[in-house]
Amino acid sequence: MTLRAAKMLLVFAVAAFYSFVVLNNTTDYDSNYQFVRHVLMMDSTFPGNRGMWRALNSPALHTAFYVSIIAWESVTMILAWWGGVNLARTLRGTAPAFNQAKRIAIVSLTLALLMWLVAFLGVGGEWFLMWQSKAWNGQDAAFRMFTVIGIVLLLVALPETEGQA
Repeated sequence: MTLRAAKMLLVFAVAAFYSFVVLNNTTDYDSNYQFVRHVLMMDSTFPGNRGMWRALNSPALHTAFYVSIIAWESVTMILAWWGGVNLARTLRGTAPAFNQAKRIAIVSLTLALLMWLVAFLGVGGEWFLMWQSKAWNGQDAAFRMFTVIGIVLLLVALPETEGQA
């Protein structure tokens, strides 16, 4: 029961984290929009780098990227809350029932991992060379979130057994 409760609470913690992220990105839209804009424009990467042909200078594309990130975070948040509720409902149930209840939480955690790996580390970090920027480099934060959520996913994915404490 203790391990099940830990899994449930960690999924709820991820849901709460994403709730704060979505709240911040919608109520203080411009702060993180500026981050996305500068990363896409590559205006603080190394001078004269050969990757500048990748830069996107269209405000419409900046908005599309940022709105898609907020939508991705929103879906992740909703699924994490749903997954946590499913785990709570089956907390005292059988091992097969609890294992089945993990599905939505695992989908949510996987979406979260994909966001940090694909959108931030891959697209932002490598395609738009965010790693070259001193002012607009979010790779450390992205790696931290990828690691934290990855650990939660590994724990949640551990199979339940009937005799587990």
